Amino acid sequence: MSTWASMLDRLVRERGPALFGYAYVLTGDRERAEDLLQDALVRTFRTGRALGSIDSAHAYVKRAITTAFIDAGRRAGARPQPAGLDVHERTDVATVPDASGTVDDALDLQAALLTLSPRERACVVLRYLEDMTVAGVAQTLGLAEGTVKRYLSDGVARLREAAPGVDFTPTETVPIHPQGGRS
Repeated sequence: MSTWASMLDRLVRERGPALFGYAYVLTGDRERAEDLLQDALVRTFRTGRALGSIDSAHAYVKRAITTAFIDAGRRAGARPQPAGLDVHERTDVATVPDASGTVDDALDLQAALLTLSPRERACVVLRYLEDMTVAGVAQTLGLAEGTVKRYLSDGVARLREAAPGVDFTPTETVPIHPQGGRS
């Protein structure tokens, strides 16, 4: 093993916990401290430099931790930040809303759609997923509006049985035009 590699190995075994503790005190976060220590070790030993003693290697890595921490703070401070956010604030996965229910509904809907006949499926997809009007669906498929309504009625009835959590409430509205002077 080379001189620098054996020094790195010895430093991590003997002084690793102390160096980690120093990085942790600076960052206040375990993961950021681990990253900071790793970055400092790479910066120190990437050129294969031989450091004379374990004490000098420890001091050098500790200085590299300090420099990397300050540099990270400067870089983060120079970047525009959304108002009210600390430069070192983390966004944890736990703060992201759980979308598993939506995914389950989508998978249920997909499976239920596959049970419909091709025309029922086309009518339902165009009407509810593509948000077309009944007249638009009829024109697109070359069918009469009454036929489209029948396919929609049959298809939605089957989907409600297969995927009860999905809402198929019609959204088509009739425009209201006020007549002269009345409110």
